[in-house]
Amino acid sequence: MSYPVSYPANNPLVTVTNPSPAVWVIEIHNGTDNRLTDVLITQALKPALDTVERHWRENWRSGQAKKDESLCKGSLILVGNTKQDKFFSNGLDWAGATKDPSFKTNFFPVTFNPLLYRLLTFPIPTIAAVNGHSFAAGMVLAMACDYRVMTDGSKRNAWMCMNEIHFGAAIPNSLIAVLKAKASNSTTLRKIVLEGHRFTPQEALSLGLVDHIVNGNSEAILTAAQTLAEKVGPIAKSGAWGVNKRELYRDAIESLSRDVQLIDVLADDAAAKARL
Repeated sequence: MSYPVSYPANNPLVTVTNPSPAVWVIEIHNGTDNRLTDVLITQALKPALDTVERHWRENWRSGQAKKDESLCKGSLILVGNTKQDKFFSNGLDWAGATKDPSFKTNFFPVTFNPLLYRLLTFPIPTIAAVNGHSFAAGMVLAMACDYRVMTDGSKRNAWMCMNEIHFGAAIPNSLIAVLKAKASNSTTLRKIVLEGHRFTPQEALSLGLVDHIVNGNSEAILTAAQTLAEKVGPIAKSGAWGVNKRELYRDAIESLSRDVQLIDVLADDAAAKARL
């Protein structure tokens, strides 16, 4: 059974569904690999998150008034296009985005960091159903969620990876802050940021980067995520989930507003040349 959600049905970039009264699913449909573009974030993902929060808060207020806790629970799943099993998200459209002269100063503070803020403070449990590769900003998108359910890679390879080190890009302060908040130790962070290691699902599970791995296709992963969503959703009934997340991730949240212009490899080398 599906429950109605007020969201534009003609938005080609995301779909928002409500497969049970207390579970919402946002599915990303952006090209073949779900790149996190400015248009996707500002015109689809952010409005979709607003839609889900509005529905849950209306239910929660009704539940509080009626003293009916069943109306107060809720959880959100974020998943890549379920018609394929290769990508959760392949990160930013780096080649396209960097053609914009305002990218270095505007994209992260104005576009991407507010998306991370929404996830880090979202008032109900969030679950990334990682149904394929999650690279760079795609990995950070998954890490910004509260839980991660990932394919086990038996159907086809799937990796989590911050690969910026391999193509000479600086990782913004905000993305580093999310990784610091979610990775378990400095050794894991070194592998993520400085080595650009491609984590298999099994490695990601052993290091706590994901919570569960699942055999099967995207539908199987989504089903497992929905099972988890039904389990943790009742915790949201008190209304304190998002409030406590803001304190738990305060350092990361504050870092979102401290991004400065990125220093690229050529600028760094020019500064070293002047110094030496």
